[in-house]
Amino acid sequence: MSDLAPFLPGILTAYAILLVGASSPGPAVAMLLGISTAQGRGPAMIAGFGIACGSVTLNILTMLGVGLLLSQTAWAMQALRIAGAAYLIWLAWGAFRKARHPPQVQAVCNGAQPVPALFLKGYLIQVLNPKAVGFWIAIAAVGAVNGAPAPVIAGFVVGAFAISFAMHAAWALVLSSRPVRAAYAGGRRWIEAGLGSVFTLAALKLAMTR
Repeated sequence: MSDLAPFLPGILTAYAILLVGASSPGPAVAMLLGISTAQGRGPAMIAGFGIACGSVTLNILTMLGVGLLLSQTAWAMQALRIAGAAYLIWLAWGAFRKARHPPQVQAVCNGAQPVPALFLKGYLIQVLNPKAVGFWIAIAAVGAVNGAPAPVIAGFVVGAFAISFAMHAAWALVLSSRPVRAAYAGGRRWIEAGLGSVFTLAALKLAMTR
């Protein structure tokens, strides 16, 4: 406990930044909306687990200095933006395709994607999201665990994973609830078109940001 005390203020500040990032709507939440309403709670939770693992990956890479390197290397950050924009365009294409041919929503969904595909979908949208990288660079600037012993660093990583997963799991639970699924069933064409528009606008914003 004595080892943790000097780092506790920085860790709490870092967790506060992460909480804001994980709870604010963005491409990841839009993706969870599509999965939750079309495939159900279980698939959405798997995607949320992938998002949390992506967040841990960014956490570890930032602590190793990769995030700070990206922030200082223009071509590397631009490459990340292009990759993220391309992935968002792919998600937008899928949403617009569903808007044209809306899927049927049933109480028990038999058309859920395989677990690895759902996990990878969540993981990629997180690690290819410059916004998420930006949050972790901000957390790195706090220096929460600089010079901390290994157990404190490991505890910090586990706590960060728990926050990310808890927030995205909460989104999955809410978005897969009966009222939300009923609303989706009634307006799924427009909802999917809206999701496609969100992904497209996010992709354009990423591609054009300097």
